[in-house]
Amino acid sequence: MEKYEPLSPPVRAAVRRSMTDGRGALARRSLLRATAAGAVGVAALTACGIPPASSSAGGAPSEDDSDKDKKVNFSNWTQYIDVSDDEKTRPTLERFAKRTGIEVSYTEDINDNVEFFGKIKPQLAAGQDTGRDLIVLTDWIAARMIRLGWVQKLDPANLPNAFANLQPQFRSPAWDPGRAHSYPWSGISTVIAYNIKATKGKEVTSVSQLLDDPSLKGRVALLSEMRDTVGMTLLDMGKDPGDFTDDDYDAAVARIQKAVDKQQIRRFTGNDYTGDLNKGDIAACTAWAGDLIQLQADNPDIRFAIPEAGYISSTDNLLIPNKARHKKNAERLIDYYYEPENAAELAAWINFVCPVAGAREVLAKTDEETASDPLIFPDKAMAAAAHDFRALSSEEETDYEAKFAKLIGA
Repeated sequence: MEKYEPLSPPVRAAVRRSMTDGRGALARRSLLRATAAGAVGVAALTACGIPPASSSAGGAPSEDDSDKDKKVNFSNWTQYIDVSDDEKTRPTLERFAKRTGIEVSYTEDINDNVEFFGKIKPQLAAGQDTGRDLIVLTDWIAARMIRLGWVQKLDPANLPNAFANLQPQFRSPAWDPGRAHSYPWSGISTVIAYNIKATKGKEVTSVSQLLDDPSLKGRVALLSEMRDTVGMTLLDMGKDPGDFTDDDYDAAVARIQKAVDKQQIRRFTGNDYTGDLNKGDIAACTAWAGDLIQLQADNPDIRFAIPEAGYISSTDNLLIPNKARHKKNAERLIDYYYEPENAAELAAWINFVCPVAGAREVLAKTDEETASDPLIFPDKAMAAAAHDFRALSSEEETDYEAKFAKLIGA
């Protein structure tokens, strides 16, 4: 009988929370994008657990039809690629097809990570083709896919641009050392945001200020995503979120609890902090950079800060699932988006962190304002301050999410 890896009740609660008002509610332009899980996805993931891949299917290559069948099937999130002004075409994909002769069947059928995982799980568990050659998933679920052996290793020979141009901060996450199975589509940064009018001209640049500054009492918000809030607190305490102990985690939770007890924190939020921050009801908070780019366009009082201790960075990632029939074509498409010209066009449209070196310089020739935005193109100091939250075991995830849920009253 197969062993299963079901989600525990605390983790199920966390992914539901993320879908309704957490990172799962992040705005992708004008549409909602989910990066964690919805009720449908939770049901799909937990109804019978997640079986490990069989030895015959785990990470196994399939027969590659790329040379004789010039196509690639690409599944992505909605509003996560460049489009023409009339919204009828996708310019970068059209140029790829024209250059290579490879037709891209592009589908926006990813609405949240776990729902999509549930959609492709039966085929992957059975060692079958999902009908997709390339998919985009957030790092924590990408790590799970790799751990289960359901993602193919990439061939470096087909990825010269990706290997050369991947920004250093994204090169070797703990969940995929050396990027053997994945390359980032974009990055997501967790930073500090504040309304300079609401703080009466005071800059807010550290988590310590959020937790302890009496002038901010009752007007602070922290994110309801465990990895972001605890990770930022660990950094402020001098701990590495990529390498911490149970005791370190408990100490970070205790520190946040102290701020809750003295009513320093107004509430824990998803991206609904944006309205209160814009109005000044929240003076300062932890925030996602993608939100701030949009807020700053309308409100000059919105500022952001990168703490001296650093910030939490995550990624959405390109993966080739097991048994994909056009692996080489998919690798060529990945590599195409690591050419600076193509990466610059993509970044200018989606406004998330660009992982491709050289793209900023290309974009600066036509759009200096966007090219100069450190939330899209981190400078060296900002890139050096980025930290990943380490991959968790199932037992750790259950324990940590339960403690965090108690902290935030979820």
